[in-house]
Amino acid sequence: MIEVRLSLEVVVPLLEVVTEAAELLCEEPSSAVHLASLPDDLREVWRADLVGSQKSDIHQLLGLFGEKFFEEGLVYLDEQNAEPVLRACAAVRLQLHRRQLHGLSEDELESGEIEVANLTEPLRRAFVAYLFLATLQELILSHLNPIGE
Repeated sequence: MIEVRLSLEVVVPLLEVVTEAAELLCEEPSSAVHLASLPDDLREVWRADLVGSQKSDIHQLLGLFGEKFFEEGLVYLDEQNAEPVLRACAAVRLQLHRRQLHGLSEDELESGEIEVANLTEPLRRAFVAYLFLATLQELILSHLNPIGE
């Protein structure tokens, strides 16, 4: 298990952005999923399963930011929540890119080499939330390595 101490001042405003993007993923599949190529009779079944899985992953991610987080600024990552949190972070990052950061290239987003001061406030918050989720993914991969076992 790893314990991560986060700044409430920094993270709480980002949680608004993350939660808003995450809520959409509880109703529709991630933009990375292409269901149009599936036969009609399978499409709705797959869609329902995907959304159900996404919803579960999103709840794991948002569940990190519960009472303990607001009291002490701590989140806990372990072998049980690592993989769902990784998937949720990826889905939310894709959602942020698709809906709010579409004017930025994937290379710009991944490198983080963007002049943040030149971004509008909503774009800045979405970009910093994107980076926050990427950092959370990196922490999980470097300390818990759920997919390399």
